[in-house]
Amino acid sequence: MDDSDFDRLATRTLQRLTRAIEDAMEDVLDDIELQGPVLTIKLEDGGTYVVNKHGANQEIWLSSPKSGAAHFKPDPASGAWLPTRGGEPLHDRLETELAAVLGQPLGLPALISAA
Repeated sequence: MDDSDFDRLATRTLQRLTRAIEDAMEDVLDDIELQGPVLTIKLEDGGTYVVNKHGANQEIWLSSPKSGAAHFKPDPASGAWLPTRGGEPLHDRLETELAAVLGQPLGLPALISAA
């Protein structure tokens, strides 16, 4: 994947995540902001998630108050962002962690694909 394709894919992913999380979690969000390549999700309970694109490695990086740091690479075949060191794909990890905060499923993978 060349740099411009990665940039388009990562930007679209961050935009879709922003819309889907904002719509699904508005009652428990303190703030959500996509500024350039960085998505910051602040929860009312004080936890903060940071999701950002890292062009040099063609990865999306996640900093989670629940599971720590993780890096994800795009899988062109499936469209998923797969972890570089094992574990759940990006959307599934965010779904698991944010659904626990919300107390119900967000349906994040479906919201993202429909966005």
